[in-house]
Amino acid sequence: MADVPLYVVSDYSSSERRITPSWSIAQLKTKLEPITGIPPSCQNIFLKTSSNDKIPIQASDEESVYLQSFPLAPYAELQVVDTRPVSARPNFSSAAGVEKFVLPEEEYEKKTDSVLAWKKSQKLGRFDPNAPSHEQAKIAAIAQEIDARGIAVGKRCRLGGDDTKRGEIKYVGEVSQIPGLGAWVGIQLDEPVGRNDGSVGGTRYWGESSELKHGVFVRPERVEVGDYPVLDDLEDMEEI
Repeated sequence: MADVPLYVVSDYSSSERRITPSWSIAQLKTKLEPITGIPPSCQNIFLKTSSNDKIPIQASDEESVYLQSFPLAPYAELQVVDTRPVSARPNFSSAAGVEKFVLPEEEYEKKTDSVLAWKKSQKLGRFDPNAPSHEQAKIAAIAQEIDARGIAVGKRCRLGGDDTKRGEIKYVGEVSQIPGLGAWVGIQLDEPVGRNDGSVGGTRYWGESSELKHGVFVRPERVEVGDYPVLDDLEDMEEI
């Protein structure tokens, strides 16, 4: 008999396979193991027909019962169920236990079809001969912004036009723990609406650790220096 194309479906696979009717059930299970990852002894096989009936492909003696005994129809579905407990099944959907291939750096640098090679050809990033001047220009622009806004330690300010985020400038300069070129402005806010206590990555830039959530580091363009006294929460109550 001619081979019959069937869809083999399991928890981790789905593919079209040509099945030979002269195979025994035992032969079929052996051939399905590399496709589904399920050992023959742990397979329950069902033939799903066009009427959605599920016919078990099984027998008391699977060595002597052949597939031609079952109504194999082209492109019917052959469902393979894993009878092992979930804890005993390999997790083929997780790559956690798969050893990762890492190309040695010297080999990667020799490749001509890599992102690194493309950056070199386009003179991007560290391969840009003008990169140092670009960095210096950005640092200078930030310094100019600080001068233009009158940002200095000890001055009162608010953030980004938000009148509820007032505070005092405590630090102006680079923060090595935060990515980005140029100076940052460290502000101790009046209210605990910040992100830190004046320290970043274990380095303290001002204040004490008790000032939790009062500290924040921002770029100078977000800082408005001016006469912004501490807000009095009781002021509105006095006007009622």
